Amino acid sequence: MFSSEIVTHGVRVTVEPSYDLERSDPHRGSWFFLYTVTITNERRDTVQLLHRHWIIQDEQGRVEVVRGPGVVGQQPILQPGESFRYTSGCPLRTATGTMKGSYRMMTEDGDPFEVEIAPFVLSDTDIVH
Repeated sequence: MFSSEIVTHGVRVTVEPSYDLERSDPHRGSWFFLYTVTITNERRDTVQLLHRHWIIQDEQGRVEVVRGPGVVGQQPILQPGESFRYTSGCPLRTATGTMKGSYRMMTEDGDPFEVEIAPFVLSDTDIVH
């Protein structure tokens, strides 16, 4: 499995990637991947996700950096024990690649902190050709 999971500052981030055959066109050098992220607040206080930072690298070493507010148009607030789950996508020009990154979070007291997103693999090898 090419998924990842890590806990940083009491926030667990689990990522489950998958290959999207319907949106991919390998004959034209286009592969599309989905990734489902579950963010769980294991802290004793409420936190909010403010920004995302992704580093995407394909198998030829090309790197794309993506930064922006929130995720999928939201800046979720997580009470202790709550989770937020979303699915997003990533196009690549190669059949495999990697992603990693971080979320900028904030406590209810206004203290910012970074939560790591552990590296995970994007690959079309998990499908039947």
